[in-house]
Amino acid sequence: MAELVYAYGSGPYAARLGGSTPPLGTMTNNKIRIIPLGGVEEIGRNMTVVEYFPDGDIVVIDAGLQFPDENTPGIDYILPNPAYLEKRKNKIRALVLSHGHLDHIGGVPYLMKQLGNPIIYTTRLTKAMVLKRQEEFPNAPHLEIREIQSGKQIKLSRALGLGFFEITHSIPDAIGTIVKTPLGNIIYPGDAKIEHDKSGKLIGIKQYVELGEKKNLALLLESTNSEKAGFSISEETVSKNLEQIFKKANGRIIVGTFASQIERIVRMIEIAERLNKKVIIDGFSMKVNLEISKQLGLFRPKKDILISVKEIGNYPENKIFAVCTGSQGEEYAALMRIAGNKHAHIRLHEGDTVILSSSIIPGNEKNIQNLKDNLSRQGAKIIHYEVADIHASGHAYSEELKLITQMLKPKFFIPVHGYYFMLKTNADLALSVGIPKKNIAVPQNNGAIIEIDKNGIKTLKEKAPASYVMVDGLGVGDVKEIVMRDRQMLAQDGIFVIIAAVDSQKGEIKGSPDIISRGFVYLKESQDLLKSVRYIIKEIVKECGQMHPINVSLIKDRIRERIGNFLFKKTKRRPMVLPVVIEF
Repeated sequence: MAELVYAYGSGPYAARLGGSTPPLGTMTNNKIRIIPLGGVEEIGRNMTVVEYFPDGDIVVIDAGLQFPDENTPGIDYILPNPAYLEKRKNKIRALVLSHGHLDHIGGVPYLMKQLGNPIIYTTRLTKAMVLKRQEEFPNAPHLEIREIQSGKQIKLSRALGLGFFEITHSIPDAIGTIVKTPLGNIIYPGDAKIEHDKSGKLIGIKQYVELGEKKNLALLLESTNSEKAGFSISEETVSKNLEQIFKKANGRIIVGTFASQIERIVRMIEIAERLNKKVIIDGFSMKVNLEISKQLGLFRPKKDILISVKEIGNYPENKIFAVCTGSQGEEYAALMRIAGNKHAHIRLHEGDTVILSSSIIPGNEKNIQNLKDNLSRQGAKIIHYEVADIHASGHAYSEELKLITQMLKPKFFIPVHGYYFMLKTNADLALSVGIPKKNIAVPQNNGAIIEIDKNGIKTLKEKAPASYVMVDGLGVGDVKEIVMRDRQMLAQDGIFVIIAAVDSQKGEIKGSPDIISRGFVYLKESQDLLKSVRYIIKEIVKECGQMHPINVSLIKDRIRERIGNFLFKKTKRRPMVLPVVIEF
């Protein structure tokens, strides 16, 4: 690896970058607010607001979604909260989309109306991916998308402008954004890494070097891989290793990877072409992404190289290469169906090689372990990123983050994208290359308002709304926290339904209450418990029956409280108790 010297405002890089950081200049009443509405204290759901005062003009960068976890049962997606922006939508001058991954563009169909449908600025591939997804939302507002590329300059208002620069990520056409303000540049590289060639020479740093000579007020730098030492693996290394594995494999080769890893998928297909193999693409999202790339000239497969999965039996096994979705163990994805022996056309056996060319997304460890187990049971040889360099992250490691910070030479530093520990680690990296501690602001959570003015940088006590906005079927934002709490309770401890018929005149219970239990106890084996529950219910009705007219709401409340406490005392579990009281 090339020698790197980290020195802020001095040393070999500083000489090349044009000396120390320029002063802020006169800032009188001017100030800038940076507000992450998503993407901190979490992975995904990225959305960042840059707001300039006194004009109040706003640039929004990215509008991503997050996929649900065990804490959000029944939810399709989670979105950034647009409430802060909705109140100021007439001041939004642009929505910039940095690249085509769903954690950066997935919220567009759901949020544009609340944002006032501002003009979208993005690159050609990202535009195509947004418009393709928009076809699924026929009632969404028409989008005005303007294509941009590196070097393009855009004037948005009296005070604000945009500029763009090339970055390297795991998807083509990713772009870095410069929000130009009277106080200086706000730089958002987005998801980026620094590549290097076979000799260790750094690639693609020219734009950083040139941008470092400008008046850069603040750097918003992603933190996803801030904990990882050194430099990330290059895609060139991954391609070389994959080609060696392909050459050694005697049977069919099946690769599982992310549908968004377009560049790697294209490289793998090119390797298959050189080895005279037929290529199968299996997975709806992967097919869509490659078709878009093909239309834009980013993917040019040879004639007849691609075949349908139905044709897999028409060729020798050593001529078959399949690339599939499902590397994270997603339930209905192609690779998971193969692992579960539920795929209509692919059955694994001895001699097959399965390559998992992706890292583990936190929270998916168990799913992926099950995936590997089930693939192995069918006789396939499994190769994954922990035993071979077959996956390269699109996110910068610690040394790359330090280098980007040094080259751009910002006055202020704000880490974004990642859990708090990742943000803090990134802030420590910036500190290590000379950014003063007083010039670093770490967002404590989404909705944090970080303000820059003539006095420096600070986090305000005021916060923007940042609670989850959840997509549940056709509903957007109508699933509230109390609903999620109920779902979690049902998933954890089950439900206990009590149906009691009460004589409203006599204040007595008729017969024996019916009890339904789901996910709590097996009724046939819990007769003593049920006998006690019925006795308590009769006592409650007897107590409340002295009131005329009888208070059904009071009976329900007391059943819910006392039976809930009784069940917890006996079982140490808290099922959802639902009393149904029928008057007659």
